[in-house]
Amino acid sequence: MLVDDHPMMRAGLAQIINKQPDIQTCCECGSAPEAFEVFHKFNPHLVLTDITLPGKNGIELIKDLLAVAPKLPILVISMHDETMYAERVLRAGARGYIMKESGGENLLIAIRQVLNGQVYVSPRISAMILDNLSARKPRSSSSPIEKLSDREFEIFQLIGQGKSTRDIATQLHLSLKTVEVHRGHIRGKLELKDAMALVHQAIRWFEVEGNRANTST
Repeated sequence: MLVDDHPMMRAGLAQIINKQPDIQTCCECGSAPEAFEVFHKFNPHLVLTDITLPGKNGIELIKDLLAVAPKLPILVISMHDETMYAERVLRAGARGYIMKESGGENLLIAIRQVLNGQVYVSPRISAMILDNLSARKPRSSSSPIEKLSDREFEIFQLIGQGKSTRDIATQLHLSLKTVEVHRGHIRGKLELKDAMALVHQAIRWFEVEGNRANTST
């Protein structure tokens, strides 16, 4: 199952995959709710999903799918910086993370590795994870953004996109009070003095992340 909100990207991925003699796509979806709705109809052996999806992001989709199919292999393919997202999607239960700029050959390697029950990440991320586990690098030296929970991180991203509290509540199907509580937790974890500082920090982060994505595509 391919899950990506860009039809041309899905078409490109499908073309790469369907040229192989041993794997093929069974369906394509443009959003997390659509993917979850049709999942049982197709029963895919692997889900290949982006992170940035309309309505609900890929991390939440991973959790939803694994709640009903705990052994389902999920591989994330994204334009976002792997140092920021790879560990987060692995903690959510995905079996791998690959950046879209890695190319078709590496994508096929990742797909087959995950289908064979292994975990796929780049050598860079593998070294980073092992370094963290070995405790050679103090965890305090990592980005403050990593302190955020998945939901807080999602809200932080939406703040960076200029979304208001009401917009975020509507998009994520949360109450205004719940979003405000999350915003307070984010400010505390990032040590920001007020709501305006949070907005400025989120916008700056989003601009940097956007520039990384643009230079990689």
